[in-house]
Amino acid sequence: MLQASGVAGPVLSGSVRPRPAPAAHPSVRPEKPMPDYPSLAATIRSLCEGETDTIALMATLACEIHHSDPRFDWTGFYRVTAPELLKIGPYQGGHGCLVIPFSRGVCGAAARTGQIQRIADVEAFAGHIACAASTRSELVIPVRDVGGQIIGVLDIDSDRPDAFTEEDATALSAIIDEVFARG
Repeated sequence: MLQASGVAGPVLSGSVRPRPAPAAHPSVRPEKPMPDYPSLAATIRSLCEGETDTIALMATLACEIHHSDPRFDWTGFYRVTAPELLKIGPYQGGHGCLVIPFSRGVCGAAARTGQIQRIADVEAFAGHIACAASTRSELVIPVRDVGGQIIGVLDIDSDRPDAFTEEDATALSAIIDEVFARG
């Protein structure tokens, strides 16, 4: 199926985020820029102190995480709103897909398995959903509540190939757990 942007792929509820092609990025870089994760965690901790509303927390985290690193082109949450179904939540960046079933894409895989998905090349991921034609790599972290139930996923897209490191996954997962799984 051909989407409005001219990109072949599935069309889910919502629209494709068409954007101009990014500047060329070398596939191999000696170092990837890293945010100051301890400082980011401290800022988020301060902003979220005492807040219990899940949507408010997601909005705050999406904003702070997105603006912490130029590699992050789209940062947002997909919320579990029905069995086996994710719907768009707070985000920063262009439009996201509105609905993603657990059976589809990187976000669905993270929600279905409960495991972090760090995808260096989204084109090589079977079933990748192209919400933005420019996305080259993706990091998706399951979000659990205090009882361990998956309530959503944090999705971060990059226009750069192989943009995410294990340090990104570990640090961001710790921040997510501190905010949403606290008792």
